[in-house]
Amino acid sequence: MELEQALKEEAARQGFTLAGITTPEPPPHLTIYEQWLQAGLHGEMAYLERENARRQRADPRQLLPECEAILVVGMPYCPAEQGIGDRGEGRGKIAAYAWGEDYHQVIPARLKALVDFLERQLGRAVPQRGFTDSGPVLERDLAQRAGLGWVGKNTCLIHPQWGSYFFLGELLLGIPLQADLPFTQDRCGACTRCIEACPTGCIRLDRTLDARRCISYLTIELKGAIPEQLRPDLGNWVFGCDICQQVCPWNRFAPDRAEAVFAPRGEVPTPDLVAELSLTEERFREKFKGSPVLRAKRKGYLRNVAVALGNMGEAGSVAVLERVRDEDPDPLVREHAAWAVEQVQKKNLQRGAWGERREG
Repeated sequence: MELEQALKEEAARQGFTLAGITTPEPPPHLTIYEQWLQAGLHGEMAYLERENARRQRADPRQLLPECEAILVVGMPYCPAEQGIGDRGEGRGKIAAYAWGEDYHQVIPARLKALVDFLERQLGRAVPQRGFTDSGPVLERDLAQRAGLGWVGKNTCLIHPQWGSYFFLGELLLGIPLQADLPFTQDRCGACTRCIEACPTGCIRLDRTLDARRCISYLTIELKGAIPEQLRPDLGNWVFGCDICQQVCPWNRFAPDRAEAVFAPRGEVPTPDLVAELSLTEERFREKFKGSPVLRAKRKGYLRNVAVALGNMGEAGSVAVLERVRDEDPDPLVREHAAWAVEQVQKKNLQRGAWGERREG
C-alpha cells in the first residue's frame, strides 16, 4: 500500500481533497444509464448516444487497453452558500462551479502532475489517460466504487464531510494498484428536499433526472429555444443552477476549502442583466475568457439573460429588451427578448391593476 498512499498524499498536495482507487470493471449502474438514454431523457445531447462512446463507458479498457486501476479524485469549488450576497435588483445568478476558472483548464494539469509523480516513483513511463468531465466515463459510478461518496437523490455525488461541491477527475492507469472499498451507504435517508425544491420537477425518484427539464441543461447544453412553458421556472438563473445542492443538508456544514482559481471573479456570480444585453461577441469572449460560461456561447447566454429579465418583470428593462428584440444579430436572442418584453409588460399591467384595486 506504500505506492497507493504516496499517490493519495501527492493528490492532496495537488489540491484534491478526495482520492480513491477502483478497478476498471464495468460501472455498476451502466444498465440504468442505458435505459436513461433509450428513454430520451438526455435531450439533445446526441454525443452521449454515439456507439463508440457507449462501448467505452461500458468498459474503461476500451479507453486504455492496459488499464489495471483507476484513480478517482475530487477537487472542491466554492459552495453556493458562501455568501455572494444580494447586489441589488436586476441581477442574475450563475452556478457556483462557473464563478472562477474553467475546471477543464485546471484539473488536467493537476492530473498530469500525478502521472509525473508516479513515473518518478516507478522510474518508468506509465500507460495512462486522464479525464475530467471530458470523456465517456461514468465518473460518479467510479467515484462511488472508489469510496468517495454516494450518488444522492439529486444525482450528485455526495461525500459525508465535503458535500457535493467538488469536481471529479479520473486517471486510468496501466499499473496494478490496490482498490479501495466502495462507499455502500445511502445517507439520503427519507430526505426529499432536492426533489421538492427543483422548480422544473426534473429530478426523478430513481435518482436520474430528465435533462430536458433541468435548468442547467436548458441554460447550457440546449442550443435552441427554451420551451416557453419552462421559461418562467428558470427564475433569474442565466448559467446553470445550484438549487438541488443548496437545499441538500450535507452541504450545510461542508468546509469551504476551494482552490483559489475557483474563487468568484468580479461580478460573475450575480451579473447585471441589463448590462449583459449589451455584450458583443468580442466583449462576451473577453469577459468570460477562461470561464465555463463560454460553453453557452453569446447567443445562448443572452437568450438566458432575456428570459431572466422577463421573469423578473422590471419595467426599467423594457427599453433595452426592445432594442435587443429589434436589433440583435442573432434570431435566437431576438425571439427570447420579444418574449421577455411581453412578460414584463404583462407583469406591470398586473401590478398596476393590483395597485388600483388597493387604492380603491
